Amino acid sequence: MADSNGAPVRVAGLLSGTSIDGIDVALADVRAEGDGLVLTPLGHLEEPYPDALRADLLAALPPGPCTAEQLTRLDTRVGQAFAAAARRALDELGPATLVASLGQTVFHWVEDGRARGTLQLGQPAWIAEHTGLPVVADLRVRDVAAGGHGAPLASTLDGLWLRGLADERGEPAAALNIGGIANLTVVQPGGDVLAYDTGPGNALLDAAAAELTGGAARSDVDGALAARGEVRPDLLERLLADPYYAAAAPKSTGKEHFHSGYLRDAVAGLPTVTGPDLLATLTELTAATIARECERHHVRTVVASGGGIRNPVLLRALAARLTVVPSDELGLPADAKEAYLTALLGWLAWHGVPANVPGATGARGPRLLGSFTPGSSPLVLPSPLRTVPSRLRVAKTSEKR
Repeated sequence: MADSNGAPVRVAGLLSGTSIDGIDVALADVRAEGDGLVLTPLGHLEEPYPDALRADLLAALPPGPCTAEQLTRLDTRVGQAFAAAARRALDELGPATLVASLGQTVFHWVEDGRARGTLQLGQPAWIAEHTGLPVVADLRVRDVAAGGHGAPLASTLDGLWLRGLADERGEPAAALNIGGIANLTVVQPGGDVLAYDTGPGNALLDAAAAELTGGAARSDVDGALAARGEVRPDLLERLLADPYYAAAAPKSTGKEHFHSGYLRDAVAGLPTVTGPDLLATLTELTAATIARECERHHVRTVVASGGGIRNPVLLRALAARLTVVPSDELGLPADAKEAYLTALLGWLAWHGVPANVPGATGARGPRLLGSFTPGSSPLVLPSPLRTVPSRLRVAKTSEKR
C-alpha cells in the first residue's frame, strides 16, 4: 500500500539483540512533519525464543563450530520465530503497512579495524508469508559494503531524536544502549553525530553466569552474584588492556570477540577468581569502559536503554560516574527502543531516505539500507521523500492523527 508524503505509516519493527533472549517487536506510527519526523509508539512486546532454538543459536556462536547445514536450519527457524512474533504483534497491537526486521546477528566480521561482513539470520520470506506484508531486512549490509561497520544503527534514531536537546543545551547529548554489547551515540550541538560500540554490555556477564551455573542461568539476574563479590583489580587491569578499547572510532564488536572462551583466557594464570568476584569485576568493566568514552566526549548525562539498565548493580556503578536517564522518561520504552529504531529504519527505507549516519558507522556516505521482500500484493513504494529529515520528535499516542 502506497502512502502520500506526510501521511502516517505504521511499521512493525523486529529484532533480537546480541543477548539472544527473544524477539522484540514494536509498532510505530511514523510521519513526516516539516523537516523532521514524528514517531508515535503504539506498543511493544517480547516473544521469547523456544529453549531449543536459543540453545542452538548460542552453540552456533564463536568460538563454537557451525556448518552450512546448521546455518540453513537456523535461518529458517529464526525466520519462522520472527514471523510468529510479527503475527502476534499485528493481532495484539494493531495493523501495519510493512514490517522491518534487523534479524538475529550471529557473526560480525571485523578485521584490522574494518568491518568486512555481517550475518543476520531470520529469513524475511517467512515473515512476509505469515503476515502478507512487505518486509525490509538486511539493513546493515549496504553500510558495510560502503566501508562502514553496519553498526551501531542506533545512531540513526539517536542523531535525529537528540539533536534538539543538544542544540537547546549547547552541549553534547548522548544515548547509551546496553544490550549484549554497549553502544554510545554522541550528538554535538549543530548536528555532528558520533556512535560506536564501547565494548561488552551484558555479553561477558551472561557468559559468566552461564558458565558458573552450568547453563542453568542465562544472566546475573538483578546483579545478585555481582552484589556478593568484590572487584578484582588484577583481572580488571587485564581486561582493560584489550586493544579494542584503545582503537579509534568508528568501531564495532560482538560476541565473536567477547565470549566464554575470552573469559577463560582472561582468568588464566591469576589467583582463583570466585564467581561473585568475577561478576563484580565484569560489571565494573562495563561501567568503566562506558564512562571512559563518555568522559572522552565531555558527556555527563546519558539517555539509557537496553536490558543492562535493569541490572541495579550495573546501574549503580554507572550512576557513580554519570547521570543516567532512562529513555522511558523521554517517551521511548527502554526495553523496546531498538525495536522502535528498527521501525524507523523500515520507514526510511520505504520512503527512499538514506538511513545510515556515515560519521557514526564510518561509511563513505549516506546509503539507502535494506532489501524488500514483497507481501501478498505487488510491491508499490511511495514517492521518495523530498526532504531528508533532520530531527525526530517522539509523540504520545494521543497525538496520533
